[in-house]
Amino acid sequence: MNASSPATDSQSKPGEASKPKKPKANNYPWYTPRVWHGMRTGTWGSLLAKNGFKVHPLKLGLAATVSGFAINNSICHQLQNMFFGKKIEEAKIENPIFILGHWRSGTTLLHELMSSDDRYATPNTIQCFAPNIFLIYGRLIENYFNFFMPKSRPMDNMGMGWSKPQEDEFGVLSLGGMSPYVRMAFPNNPKPDPDFLDLAAVSPEQKEEWLDTLDLFMRMVTVQEKKPLILKSPTHTGRIGELAERYPDAKFIHIARDPYDVFASTIRLWNTMDEVQGFQVSKDDYREYVFGCFERMYAAYDRGLASVPKEKVCQTRYEDLIADPVGEVRRIYDSINLDGYDRIEQGVRDYAERNKDYRRNSHTMDDATRQEIQRRWHGYFEANGYPLDPA
Repeated sequence: MNASSPATDSQSKPGEASKPKKPKANNYPWYTPRVWHGMRTGTWGSLLAKNGFKVHPLKLGLAATVSGFAINNSICHQLQNMFFGKKIEEAKIENPIFILGHWRSGTTLLHELMSSDDRYATPNTIQCFAPNIFLIYGRLIENYFNFFMPKSRPMDNMGMGWSKPQEDEFGVLSLGGMSPYVRMAFPNNPKPDPDFLDLAAVSPEQKEEWLDTLDLFMRMVTVQEKKPLILKSPTHTGRIGELAERYPDAKFIHIARDPYDVFASTIRLWNTMDEVQGFQVSKDDYREYVFGCFERMYAAYDRGLASVPKEKVCQTRYEDLIADPVGEVRRIYDSINLDGYDRIEQGVRDYAERNKDYRRNSHTMDDATRQEIQRRWHGYFEANGYPLDPA
């Protein structure tokens, strides 16, 4: 994943954090499906009702298309259960690998590099955006309908496509599971408490229900792919303890990135995602939301990490991965005792070669913001070997 951020406002007073200019999303056509297009009628109706149906007039068309898709999804959900229900119920989840890390830390890059290992499956965009239908006609969409997808993601220059590795959190969301991502739908409404960044913060019943929904999604993908899974969602970072308990044979790879890049790029992420995903025209600057979620996520990560055997967890950094993708992926495999790296090395080399000219977004940052990042995230600097550099 690659950093980006808007330039800052040069008119701020000395010593104050300057307010960033609102960045613009990359082209994301109106006909490109949004994450909400995968929901069934009950899930979609509940989301609308909880937010008082406060859809901006400019977003009524989007809401209408989601409503139409929801009817189709509800019908296909029944068909999917009719034809595949027994297989889904009996599917075994074996040796999953979870890629963890804050948004914009490089989780997508690592996910795509590891997708070179054909012994594993990485949930793709059609599976994650449309979990209620993909066993029925997901392959058809994957093979013949890529013209609906833009060339790149709204927040950066990473490519998009139905077959591309994607966040399983979207699949859980479409299946009715709770997620911090529900905030994107109505960004001007009071933000829901991001409890599901930290499953220890919810009731035991809610935790089990959420884990069961993730488990259902993983079994559905397993039915189609018939392989162990490599999953990635930044939201899983604070859930490492619960995931390790539910899946005792799971392994985890955590990727870190320069905290200044992470902060600036996450600001851009939420601006652009709310622009293309929201049913309102967002007015937020996201600053405190980014600080708060980061702190909550890593407090939960540190607690959960203490209960996971060290041989099941590997730490890496974005900077090391782009400097030497072949060597760093090999080190990751060795660190968590994954065999067979030699069979994927050429795939890693080929991916690195195809993307050697990738343009990362750039950003500027005022001194006050840098100092606040140092003060509030200093444990992350120390844990991942980043200097507290005031320059």
